[in-house]
Amino acid sequence: MADKMSCYVLADPNKCTGCKACELACFAEHNKKTNDVGYTVGTVTVQVTPKLYLTRTETYCMPIQCKHCEDAPCLNACKKHAIYRDENGQVIVDEEKCIGCKDCVMACPFGAISILPLSRKGAPLLQKDREVVKAASKCDLCKGIEGGPTCVRVCPNEALRLVDMNEEQLNKSIKTAQSLYDSRLS
Repeated sequence: MADKMSCYVLADPNKCTGCKACELACFAEHNKKTNDVGYTVGTVTVQVTPKLYLTRTETYCMPIQCKHCEDAPCLNACKKHAIYRDENGQVIVDEEKCIGCKDCVMACPFGAISILPLSRKGAPLLQKDREVVKAASKCDLCKGIEGGPTCVRVCPNEALRLVDMNEEQLNKSIKTAQSLYDSRLS
């Protein structure tokens, strides 16, 4: 395991209203270059395939996203090595290597991976038998996109936040030390 723990997006179900702004922004951001998707109606010519999905029950709703696990079951399950850990500790899917076998989907304890159709230049990618090419898809924390995760930036209710586990751990340690120190004084 690396010294630095990976980051992930945390959803607060008490703040999420189910507006799906996160889903649409995720899809648009990840399809601007490959499918010429813009931010206006009429620019979408491919299936909407965000890298996170809103889950709704009778009592709550919130997006389900990859936690970029330290011992990632999906990464360990991928026999084609299409899932890897990048230099920042993020768990990433290489769509070009993925064969759509679904081992990662079965291995993910959070249900954060889907097998989705691939599109380029506004059209589905096709196999030799004319079937649509499908590959694993999951949150990549908007790797390579300035400003970090788009879903966090667009959420109108601030229900999403990027969690840096190293900072979280440090803050908890400081609070605990302060609490112990304060209890000694009283």
